[in-house]
Amino acid sequence: MIRLDDSGDVVKCWLSPDELDRLERVAGENGWHREIAMQLMGRCGLRADEVSYPSSDDLRWSDDGEIWLFEVRGKNTKGGGQTVRDAWMPEDVADDLHKYTREQDLSGSDPWVDASTSSVRRWVKEAAHQISDKTDTDRWHHVSSHDLRRSWATYHLVERQVDVRTMMSLGGWSDYSAIEPYLTEPTEGRIGEAMRA
Repeated sequence: MIRLDDSGDVVKCWLSPDELDRLERVAGENGWHREIAMQLMGRCGLRADEVSYPSSDDLRWSDDGEIWLFEVRGKNTKGGGQTVRDAWMPEDVADDLHKYTREQDLSGSDPWVDASTSSVRRWVKEAAHQISDKTDTDRWHHVSSHDLRRSWATYHLVERQVDVRTMMSLGGWSDYSAIEPYLTEPTEGRIGEAMRA
């Protein structure tokens, strides 16, 4: 079940990988581009305003790391103009994007998701509300586009124990204070795993 923190001015949500999958599928019922947008935020860590930037020309296979990386132009957490970074993409997302690009007959420079930031945010809300209506679970009403990025960061930092420097590089955080809020308490599963050892 979605974890919530409503102790501040904004309700924060953390979705499990299964919940992210569900959100992707429901969003995809209204168009594959919406599912791709969810994957870019929830599985690649993009901010909502970064989703419309990348295209196939920005995706590359790294022989050194044996991973997919893609260029993202986004927020500079130190202030000032946008910065460029390489973000990591899971292989199954890269496979989906290759199929999507072929099916949509996109050129290498066409963005995968040609939509405004407000549209991307609205798509997340619409899919979350659909799930809430089907499951009668109010927690889904709180889910926002930033919660997808939050879930991605927390999953990798806390559950998979990816080092902070790697996550800062992939997520576009310039210093520790910018990523520190994502270092939350582990899930019940992670606690159980650690305590059984």
